Amino acid sequence: MIHDYTRKRGIVHSEILLPPNAPPDFQDRGTLWNSVEQIEKACNSQLARELEVALPIELSREEQVRLVRVYCSSQFVSRGMCADFNIHDTSNGNPHAHILLTMRPMDAQGKWLPKSKKEYVLDENGERIRLSSGRYKTRKVDLVDWNSQENAEAWRKVWADLANEFLERNNRPERIDHRSYERQGIDQIPTVHIGVAASQMEKKGIVTERGELNRSIKAANRLLRDIKTQIGKLEEWLLDVFKAKESLRAEPPQPKSPDLSTLLFRYLDIQKANGRKYSQSWKQQHSADELKAISKAVNLLSEKGIYTLEELDAALSVVYDKASEIRNGMKPRETRIRQLQKLIEQAQNLRETQPIHDEYKQIRWKDKQEKFAEAHRADLAIWDAANRYLRANLPDMKLTPKAWQTELAALTAENEAEYAKLKAQREEVAELQKVRRYVDVALKADAPQKKKTKHHDIDR
Repeated sequence: MIHDYTRKRGIVHSEILLPPNAPPDFQDRGTLWNSVEQIEKACNSQLARELEVALPIELSREEQVRLVRVYCSSQFVSRGMCADFNIHDTSNGNPHAHILLTMRPMDAQGKWLPKSKKEYVLDENGERIRLSSGRYKTRKVDLVDWNSQENAEAWRKVWADLANEFLERNNRPERIDHRSYERQGIDQIPTVHIGVAASQMEKKGIVTERGELNRSIKAANRLLRDIKTQIGKLEEWLLDVFKAKESLRAEPPQPKSPDLSTLLFRYLDIQKANGRKYSQSWKQQHSADELKAISKAVNLLSEKGIYTLEELDAALSVVYDKASEIRNGMKPRETRIRQLQKLIEQAQNLRETQPIHDEYKQIRWKDKQEKFAEAHRADLAIWDAANRYLRANLPDMKLTPKAWQTELAALTAENEAEYAKLKAQREEVAELQKVRRYVDVALKADAPQKKKTKHHDIDR
């Protein structure tokens, strides 16, 4: 069965693109896909290849259609495929195109050709290899390279390049990248595709598993970005401090620089001196708050074994390494969560539509079977998609939804625990930022007046 996206709400454009040798009547959607179904007689045949591409919202509708048309023509139709595409937009900020591609080449007269052939496997002497059954060993050879795994990467790149070309042509600064975050050097976890159904449920205030997963991923990514940014600021500040110390070495010998604890208490003295112009009650409250904060900072440094600026620099590396380790541990867990959610979803789809499919297969009369298929097209399409997905990912077709749910719950709990660790890392960095502020005040106060070092503002 073929997914019929023309029946979906929000279809704003539908079009079929054909190679020159295709029959003209294939412009009719029903004729095209009925012909495909008739030629694909094997029960496990793949009738079509499905692609889904997100459309840049910065482009007009006309430009979006033109972009998809150019993409399909250059990448698929030029190679002999028929391309049936539908642009879907429900005004939710997620316009996209569903593209269905035929799997077989056609001859010059528009007749379907085989997708593959069998050839004999030969030994080192060029002789056919006989099996224990008496038959000769063979292997399948694809007649076209359309199923090559390398195509997926190439098609993604071409889509990104074409979309960026259209954006540039329309004087838009936005750009897209087909590469993963990891390959782009972006240290964050990708979100999952939420889908139309889940998106509509979320809009109505109904919490979905995919929505929750995306919220969790986005929160973790924010923490990672914050940790990285704050550590970058601290390292930049330390670099300035170290440069200032190096410049002082050319001067007459200076007293040995105090440790961090001394600098923190020096900060208290400075704050007391600056508070003389304020009321007595304010000074008392302010002094108590400052003493509490400094005591907390001293205890933190003592717990971490940080006594000098150099040790503070090393501690920042440790914190970042821990955050990176947490991030690396979250990534495979998120991947497995996505897999489990998909398996559970498809297993449920298969179970719910199995009676319809069984009834369809039991009908012996072709006309009656076709009428039944037309009346239950959506259910049969769902069954077909679920069956193909599960067979591709579960060769033994052993469905264990309860075990999957248990594993999913355990991974989700582990994810929440890792998120708590990540929050703790961010809080530690925040405390070190406070230490920086205190130390900066003390260093500025004790620096020679003629040597003023430019320091970066912590809150910039």
